[in-house]
Amino acid sequence: MQATATVLVYSDDSNTREQVRLATGRRPASDVPQVEFIECATPAAVLKELDRGGIDVCVLDGEAVPMGGMGMCRQIKDEVFNCPPVLLLIGRPQDAWLATWSRADATAILPVEPVDFASALASLLRQKALSA
Repeated sequence: MQATATVLVYSDDSNTREQVRLATGRRPASDVPQVEFIECATPAAVLKELDRGGIDVCVLDGEAVPMGGMGMCRQIKDEVFNCPPVLLLIGRPQDAWLATWSRADATAILPVEPVDFASALASLLRQKALSA
């Protein structure tokens, strides 16, 4: 198992980014690496970090402004070579079909529910480790 996993968190809302950090803790499950966060508040910052590389999973806020996480997810899935898996934060369970359109790999509901979020993030980290 790698020493750490890098998780990019995109939201214009610092409270949402904090919810993600708190729900994850040091690691979302005992069988995945410890997590280091890169926080982004703008779409340009997300693209810059993805170009830099080294991101294991992206967590994108579907309610972010000016560009929501769904549009951001669709864009990076189209434009980023070997795009990391994406966990999309959605406002309502009914938005899951939009997450499918955006090609998100998993979803979690806002506000972040720690157990469900950590489980979804750990699952994506496991998948990433298997594909490496």
